[in-house]
Amino acid sequence: MNKEDAVAETHAANPANAHSMHTRTCGELRFENVGEEVTLTGWVSRRRDHGGLIFCDLRDREGITQLTFDPEHSDGDAFKIAETMRPEWPIKIHGVVRSRGEDAVNPKLATGEIEVLVDHAQVLNRSKTPPFQIEDGIETSEDTRLRYRYLDLRRPEMAARACACAPTSRSPSAPPCMTARSPRWRRRRSSSPRPRARATSWCPAVYSPATSTPCRSPRSF
Repeated sequence: MNKEDAVAETHAANPANAHSMHTRTCGELRFENVGEEVTLTGWVSRRRDHGGLIFCDLRDREGITQLTFDPEHSDGDAFKIAETMRPEWPIKIHGVVRSRGEDAVNPKLATGEIEVLVDHAQVLNRSKTPPFQIEDGIETSEDTRLRYRYLDLRRPEMAARACACAPTSRSPSAPPCMTARSPRWRRRRSSSPRPRARATSWCPAVYSPATSTPCRSPRSF
């Protein structure tokens, strides 16, 4: 089976990914997927340079998958790109799922039994160093989190809350790539009579199950 047929078969098994840049998400790969060729997209969560190998945790809204860059694999092209990558850079990779081995299994991750050996990598964009780590359990002031709300909402804890407020079924007018867990957002403005005290923030919209349209804005996020 060539690469194009493998991608078509994967899209057939995952209709939600048919119009995406990836064939799998970073949270769905398991030991049963060992040997499968995959294309993943996401943000660089962590990058660890061990000299001969570079390991990268790739994060999307579904989870985290460990990537391995080997200088002796695919002429080292992907390895050269991995040397320049930094946290929160959005990237796209293609590689083969392989087992980590019993000694390297990470029980804290749903994908902890596998990793992806990368043979091709593409930097989609570059990012400045974020003001805080995009992960749970951060010790950051509330003011900083609200100022950089668009970053705070990427954290797994906040993303899970957003998806909990998403409609249970996809609207007929929604694009094919939008699943039932795709959150939608609406603006909420404060009701303060003072112009300088007014603020605009983004929060998940609560949807009416009957109409799949926003019925009210949540009082707290």
